[in-house]
Amino acid sequence: MQGVPRGLMAQAGQRRSARVLMDVPVVICGQSGDRRDFREETFTVTVSAHGALLMLAANVSLGQKILMINATNSDEREARIAYRGPIHAGLCQVAVEFNKPSPEFWPVSPAPSDWPKSS
Repeated sequence: MQGVPRGLMAQAGQRRSARVLMDVPVVICGQSGDRRDFREETFTVTVSAHGALLMLAANVSLGQKILMINATNSDEREARIAYRGPIHAGLCQVAVEFNKPSPEFWPVSPAPSDWPKSS
């Protein structure tokens, strides 16, 4: 592609940590677009050390802060909305990003080699 510095395109396609296809029950808490508090039980599609892709009915905005709770063990992490896809059948795919990498949040064993080691 003309005008794009060499190496920039490769970097754009790289991820900070591998995604793992995994259905994990989670609870998402935050405020909807109309400023009403919500608490929604949902599930992940993929997980990574840096967050997850999940299905959500709540109306959320890019950059919005949320609280994600792992419904299996009640572990909680603050996160933000990093992507919001189109709505299909009342749900949309939403990517959430943890405030800091949290590979221990997910029940993945063994963890991918590029996930940071938990302390």
